[in-house]
Amino acid sequence: MRRRGVTVLLGALLTALLSVGVLSVPLPYVVLGPGPTVNTLGSEDGKEVIQVTGRSTSTSAGQLRLTTVGVQPTVRLRSALAGWFSSDEAVVPRELVYPPGQSQEEVEKRNTEDFQNSQTSAETAALRELGYPIKVLVKAVTAGGPSADVLRPDDVLTSVDGVPVTSAAKLTELIRSKPAGTALRIGYTRGDTPGTATVTSQEQDGRPRIGVEIDQQQPHPFTLKIDLGDIGGPSAGLMFSLGIIDKLEPADLTGGKIIAGTGTIDDEGRVGPIGGIAQKLVGAKEAGANAFLVPADNCAEAVRNPQPGLPMLKVATLDEALKALEALRTGGQPTRC
Repeated sequence: MRRRGVTVLLGALLTALLSVGVLSVPLPYVVLGPGPTVNTLGSEDGKEVIQVTGRSTSTSAGQLRLTTVGVQPTVRLRSALAGWFSSDEAVVPRELVYPPGQSQEEVEKRNTEDFQNSQTSAETAALRELGYPIKVLVKAVTAGGPSADVLRPDDVLTSVDGVPVTSAAKLTELIRSKPAGTALRIGYTRGDTPGTATVTSQEQDGRPRIGVEIDQQQPHPFTLKIDLGDIGGPSAGLMFSLGIIDKLEPADLTGGKIIAGTGTIDDEGRVGPIGGIAQKLVGAKEAGANAFLVPADNCAEAVRNPQPGLPMLKVATLDEALKALEALRTGGQPTRC
């Protein structure tokens, strides 16, 4: 009996030690959960999130809240099990957030850069909506290239084959839409005089190009600054654009409601998909949101992860987002996911 008792005791002790070891070993997963939400019309750390100098701004009775995802980078068995059984969290392979060969610091640096780029695109899209067009200027012409002796520095490029050039990205898109060797009709303005030039694109680095270095400008008589730290990634673009428009327009876009949302945005005002929509919906619900703006490409996933009492509005462009907010203010029927 004594020998059997010692065996049982040793077995129990070994099992306990193995359990402790398993519980303490980091797993190749991360846990995603609801992150903080921020009112783009308000202040953080005593500073306005969107700062305007040189022009009066309006105030809003409601809020426009960007949403985020919290990432738990080091996951052990206990927290993984908790995440798997949680309705608010998701356990995903670590490489989806931290690609192989990239350190956590490198990923966070890239997210910071994406966040800064999203601010720039948000300002560009909002200012276009407010009537400040983009000018795409020729900064330099490549010697011996397709545009040599045809285009000049400071020319403002206005169209390609009759299609308006509304941004630097649009110019690139139009040139690349046709194979290298295509004769393109380039509309431009030189000084105050409009003109048209024929430029035959050439292949360079595997893509058609016209041999110019360009600069994008968007003159406006005031300055804009977005001041928000400790957030990364590009998914706040839509809510920043809406916040800028709300501050610079007399109308209150919110109608006194708390509107949350997410989505990337480009210079053309197109809203792109993001990750972590389920966790962002939870964060919006916890922040008291009355509606949530969902990128069109995220609608299917959002419908699978609804939050009771939180309408999900489908948007593919900044203009659609503005129309959705107008419908909420006036009792209309915005398009839902």
